[in-house]
Amino acid sequence: MSIRTPKELNHTPKKRFGQNFLHDTGIIRQIVDGVRLSRTDNLLEIGPGLGALTEPLLAEVDGMTVIELDRDLANALKINIGANSHADFTIINDNAMDIDYRQLAERVGKGAFRVVGNLPYNISTPILFRLLQFSDVIVDMHFMLQKEVVDRITAEPNTKAYGRLSVIMQYHCMADYLLTVPNGAFNPPPKVTSAVFRLTPFAVKPLQAQDEKLFETVVRETFNHRRKTLRAIFKSASVLPKLSDDDFAKADISPTARPETLSVADFVRLSDVVFEKLYNIE
Repeated sequence: MSIRTPKELNHTPKKRFGQNFLHDTGIIRQIVDGVRLSRTDNLLEIGPGLGALTEPLLAEVDGMTVIELDRDLANALKINIGANSHADFTIINDNAMDIDYRQLAERVGKGAFRVVGNLPYNISTPILFRLLQFSDVIVDMHFMLQKEVVDRITAEPNTKAYGRLSVIMQYHCMADYLLTVPNGAFNPPPKVTSAVFRLTPFAVKPLQAQDEKLFETVVRETFNHRRKTLRAIFKSASVLPKLSDDDFAKADISPTARPETLSVADFVRLSDVVFEKLYNIE
């Protein structure tokens, strides 16, 4: 497989878009194989760039849709891929943060999306949270991000990387770390190591908070004070109600525990106790 470089395509990587183009054919093959595509999958790629992943992905499916913000790259894709006898290849020149994926899925008409992307690292987390809002039309997501972020998303409790991002993502999805990608696999090489991971949204969540917005608030506020005990956090918090030791006992959580020791299930129980406290539910 021949990978076109930015220089060959007369394209200068744009810092404002966080552009680092994947060129390592071995890594590209591992990513494509890791997605495990079927011909009829409704494939959506976010940030195709120069098309290094796009072409081998398109070879695995009957058709696909890509979203590219950079107009120059979107036009290049139309020339380099769109003109190569691919009858079902759609390019959307738009910001992935502005897309209504439910409407897009309805327009494409092939069911829920399987999403792939090499996301700009400077806006990766907002895009992930945006996509979670449309999890009903997403089968799974395979993304390449800064390794530090992937470590946080897939982290277990009682580890340094475990935090708000771990809990929220694992509440909504099954998270799997797939492979590490060295910075030399990109042109230009980023200053950080990257990693590929899979998020599979739960069709039916194994854990369901009574109020998901409140659950997210509890997770955010407790990790804002991760060095403190829960007793201290809920004693002085301005956003959250004060909790007694009896309240913690009701949640089956020690008041002397710290946020990084709590599992997703622990946070769900804790947020439900906060919900009952706020609304005076006995």
